[in-house]
Amino acid sequence: MTYLTMVLGVIALLILVTSLIYTFKIGKLVSGRKAKYDTQLNEKVQDHPYSRNPVFLAYMIAAVLSLAYIFYLAFSISW
Repeated sequence: MTYLTMVLGVIALLILVTSLIYTFKIGKLVSGRKAKYDTQLNEKVQDHPYSRNPVFLAYMIAAVLSLAYIFYLAFSISW
């Protein structure tokens, strides 16, 4: 059971990293297309585009929680 838990944790982490990379790529593509048509953004958002984006914040929080849970399981379960 512990091996299954570790494998599921690694798979979840891989899915999280893959989705983050995919989101970055799609974000660049969309921002490149809409740059001609959108209005000017707030200066605070322009200075910190990733930390002001709730999608990236959700990915960062999910990554930290996933890693914390994986490490908790790794150290609390006796092998």
